[in-house]
Amino acid sequence: MKKIIAMILVAMLALAGVSAMAESLKMCTNVAFPPYEFYGEDGEATGIDVEIAKAIAAKLGYDLEVVDIEFAQCIPGVQSGKYDFSAAGMTVTEERKQMVQFTDTYATGIQSIIVPEDSTVESLDDFVEANGTVKVGVQMATTGDLYTTWDYEDEGKGTVDRYTNGAAAVQALLAGKVDCVVIDNEPAKNFVAQNEGLKILDTAYAVEDYAMAFSKESPIYDDFNAALAELIEDGTVQSIIDTFIPAA
Repeated sequence: MKKIIAMILVAMLALAGVSAMAESLKMCTNVAFPPYEFYGEDGEATGIDVEIAKAIAAKLGYDLEVVDIEFAQCIPGVQSGKYDFSAAGMTVTEERKQMVQFTDTYATGIQSIIVPEDSTVESLDDFVEANGTVKVGVQMATTGDLYTTWDYEDEGKGTVDRYTNGAAAVQALLAGKVDCVVIDNEPAKNFVAQNEGLKILDTAYAVEDYAMAFSKESPIYDDFNAALAELIEDGTVQSIIDTFIPAA
């Protein structure tokens, strides 16, 4: 009898272990894309993607396990079933849609470029082609700061001057201290309206739609996407975004 009871207990513990494993979702990402994913001071992964995923997982009753891998391996990992989904600052493209299914878009970024009204450039690259470099004014820690740092300062093609607010960056442009200002489109329109001698280039600097990727056979996709939609509707997603990207 003792042997039978012991076997029953072992079986119960095994089932409990399977259940516990089922309560964790495995998300793959590349933790090197701030503010969407990066390591915080405590050494834990955080950022817009991570915190939105945590909120969705909690809403559905799951824990979240974040796995840091090479970005190029995210879609293959999801396709193979190794990971439940990927959230990696991933832009929705037609090519990727052939391989995975995407959630609703949860973040769209539009960055505009302000230049002097008499400028003939059409992009930041035009400055580099003409002068060998470009000096960009931005509001510190905003998306414009992040993107121009990656694209120009980190690549040795220019410098980024960071100001405490957008108005200060625009004043630097008017004073000739920078070649242009990269900032969110709505503030850009207001600054141009308030300051003579400036214009917004027709071509946006960056427009991106981000979504999370699931295998096309994922059993949790529908519930996950529905939870995401609810968190977008109640303002949770925007609150998370605002935490990591200060409003202009």
